[in-house]
Amino acid sequence: MTTGSGGRTRATTTRKTTKKTTTSTARTRKTAPPAAPTALTQMPWLLQQEDLYLFSRGEQERAYRFMGANHVCHDGVDGVLFAVWAPSARQVSVVGDFNHWNPDSHPMRCHAGFGVWELFVPALADGLHYKYQITSADGRVLPWKADPYGRASQLRPDTASMVPARESYAWGDEEWMQHRADTPLHHSPMQIYEVHAGSWRRHWHDNGFLSYHELADQLVSYAKDMGFTHLQLMPMSEFPFDGSWGYQPIGLYAPTRRFGSPDEFRYLIDTAHQAGLGVLLDWVPAHFPSDEHGLAQFDGTCLYEHADPRQGYHPDWNTLIYNYGRAEVLSYLLSNAIYWLDEFHVDGLRFDAVASMLYLNYSRKEGEWLPNHYGGIENLEAIHLLRQVNERVYRNFPGVAMIAEESTAWPGVTDFTSSGGLGFGFKWNLGWMNDTLRYMARDPIHRKYHHSDMTFGLLYAFSENFILPLSHDEVVHGKRALLEKMPGDDWQKFANLRAYYGFMWAHPGKKLLFMGDEFAQRGEWNHDQALDWQLLDHAPHQGMQRLVRDLNHLGLQHPALYAAERNPETFEWIDADAHGHSIFAFLRRVPGESRGVVIALVNLTPTLHTHYRVGVPEGGYYRELLNTDSAFYGGSGAGNCGGAHAEALAWNGRPWSISVTVPPLATVWLMQMEGL
Repeated sequence: MTTGSGGRTRATTTRKTTKKTTTSTARTRKTAPPAAPTALTQMPWLLQQEDLYLFSRGEQERAYRFMGANHVCHDGVDGVLFAVWAPSARQVSVVGDFNHWNPDSHPMRCHAGFGVWELFVPALADGLHYKYQITSADGRVLPWKADPYGRASQLRPDTASMVPARESYAWGDEEWMQHRADTPLHHSPMQIYEVHAGSWRRHWHDNGFLSYHELADQLVSYAKDMGFTHLQLMPMSEFPFDGSWGYQPIGLYAPTRRFGSPDEFRYLIDTAHQAGLGVLLDWVPAHFPSDEHGLAQFDGTCLYEHADPRQGYHPDWNTLIYNYGRAEVLSYLLSNAIYWLDEFHVDGLRFDAVASMLYLNYSRKEGEWLPNHYGGIENLEAIHLLRQVNERVYRNFPGVAMIAEESTAWPGVTDFTSSGGLGFGFKWNLGWMNDTLRYMARDPIHRKYHHSDMTFGLLYAFSENFILPLSHDEVVHGKRALLEKMPGDDWQKFANLRAYYGFMWAHPGKKLLFMGDEFAQRGEWNHDQALDWQLLDHAPHQGMQRLVRDLNHLGLQHPALYAAERNPETFEWIDADAHGHSIFAFLRRVPGESRGVVIALVNLTPTLHTHYRVGVPEGGYYRELLNTDSAFYGGSGAGNCGGAHAEALAWNGRPWSISVTVPPLATVWLMQMEGL
C-alpha cells in the first residue's frame, strides 16, 4: 500500500465517499410496536472477571470469544451474549430485528471498572441483524453503531452486524495444518499470487462478483496449476467503500459479505489447503475510516482513536489512527490477528502500511505531529503492538507467515523481538522493487549508466527475510501495467518483461506477483471489472503465462532458488560489472552443497551475444534450465541447444568456464548436471 519512498498512492481513490447508512430495517422502528423486554434484570453476570482483566490490560488474545455476539447456554437456555466496550456511555441498548429496533427492549448492564456492557438474550436465530444504541455521558444519543467484534455483517450499503452462525463448519485440512506446523517456511519456496477477490474474475453476464464457492472452484485450481504456493488476498474484513479495496475496514472481525457468508469464506480457505495452497490475508491495523456506524467516537469520546489529530488522524487517507497506547485497543487488535488464524485457518497476515505506524511524523510537516516521551519520532506504542502480535501469533501458530509492508530502512523488522527486532517473519523489499522497475523502464541504450539499480539490492539482500513484491500498487494510479512500463516496440516490451521475471525468480527473496501480471495485463488494474482474460487468445500473452508457470515450477524443484535465502552463501556474483553489455551473471546455491547450483545470465539489451564466456564453479555439463527467449514463450528462439560443456579455461576468477549464447533481452538459467 505504500511506495518505496514512503509516499502514498491511494489518496485519490480511497477517500471516503460512501453514504453513511443504517439498516433499512432500522428505519421501521418509528411505526413498529415496542417489544416487551426479554432479558432478566437480576440474572448473574456471564462475562468472566479474568477475561475482562486481561482485556483491560491489553493482554487478551481471544476477546472475540466473549466480546460481540456469542452463542451461549445459560441455565439450560440457549441464547446470545452481547458484550461491547463503551466505558464513557451513560446507557447502551441492543437494537435489532428481534425487538423491532426498539432501544427500550434490551438495555445492557455495565461491568464497573471495565467499561464493558453485557446482555444475554435467549432464543435468537442465526443471521438476525443488530446494532448498539449508545447514549453518551452528556446525554447525546449517538448514531447506531455496528458491533466492533461483529463476526458477520450486512452487505453494503446496509451496515448492521449479524448474529453469527453457531459453530458448524467441518474442516478438512488437517493434513495441511500439520504440514504447515512442521515446515520451516524460510527454507521453503514461497511464490505468492496476490489477488483482489472482487476483480480477479467476474460473472460475464452482469459483471457480478464471484462467490467464495466460485473462487474456491476457479481461483484455487488456477493458482495451483500456475505453480504458486500461496494466495494473498487483499483485505477481506468488511468495508463500506469498494474503491478502498478493503484498506478502510469497518468490520475488522467480519469477512466481507460481498462474496458470501463466513462459513463460505472458510470453505475457500479449506479448499486451498486441501489443494496444497497457503492463504495469506492483508491486515489493516494502521488506520480506520470515520463512518458514523464504525469505531469513530464510539461512546461519544475518542475511544479507539486519539483525540489529538496530530496523533489520531491520517492526512493521506482522511482516516483515523488507533490509539495503540490504550490497553483495550491493544486487546482488540491483538485478538483480531489471532482470530483470522484461529477461526479461519489462514496461514499468515501481511501488515499494511507499517511505516505509517512506526513513525509519529509519517507524512506530516513540522508542527503536525507530537514526539514520544523521549522526544523522538518513533511510535513506541505501535512498536509494542507489533511485537506483541508477532510474538503471540508465532507462539500459538507455528509455521505461519507474518509479513510487513515497511517502506523505510527501519532496522530489524524480521529480527527476533528478544534481540530488539519487530518479530516479523518477512518484509516486502520495496527498495528492490523501485530500483529494478526504474531500471527496466529505461531505454536499453541508457541502461549501462544505471547498472547499479540492478545490483544495489544485493548490498542489503541478507539484512532481512525479504519478499520481492510486484504488487497491486505498481499497476494503478497512472503507473501503467508492468508490460507498458517496458520500453520499445511490442516484441521488446514482452521480451523485457520476460527477462525481468527471469531475473526476479533467480534473485534471493521470496516472490509475489499481482494477478494479471502473469499473463501481461495491458491496462492498469481496475477494481470494478475482471482482469482482461481475453488477452490469452493472443500468443504473446500465452507465452508470458507459460513462462511464469515454468518459473514457479522450477522454483519448487530447485532448492538453490529458495533455501536459506537470508544466508549470503546462497548467492555469488560471477560478473556484476559488465556495464557495457548490461549483462548480469550470478549463481545460487544451497549453503554447504556443491551440487544443484543454478547460474543466471541476464542480458538487458537487444544485442545477441554468441560465444559469451562466463566462469563456472566446476567442470562438467551445464544444462540450459530456462531461457526466456524460447519460442515457447514468444521469444526469438536463440539458445544453447540444451547446454554447454565447461572448459578448463580460467574466467571471472574461476578455473572453469563455459561459452554460451546469451539471447537479446533475455534471462538464461543453467545448471550443472551430475554424472555428465
